[in-house]
Amino acid sequence: MLELRPSCEHCNTPLPADSTQALICSFECTFCAECVSKVLNNVCPNCGGGFAPRPIRPSRVDVGGNTLAANPMSTSVKHRPVDLRRQAKLVATIGTLAPEQR
Repeated sequence: MLELRPSCEHCNTPLPADSTQALICSFECTFCAECVSKVLNNVCPNCGGGFAPRPIRPSRVDVGGNTLAANPMSTSVKHRPVDLRRQAKLVATIGTLAPEQR
């Protein structure tokens, strides 16, 4: 099951379960939309992949017990500010490739 992380790994901005500003890579690294566009340039610093909107887990509609209440978001904060120099090198190396070509 997808781990809904509570905040941006870089800036630690809260990203509640219903946030439309939460973006994830295929390994569930979680960043806010602002950091993805202005700091990361759509390159995950952990895996080199791109980002997609994090799905929003239903909080009201109960289909087989698959709700936010039954499967809450994580409370474990992963605040790991990105090394900007390292990220700039990574973006320079692979940033011109579309995520599906990396």
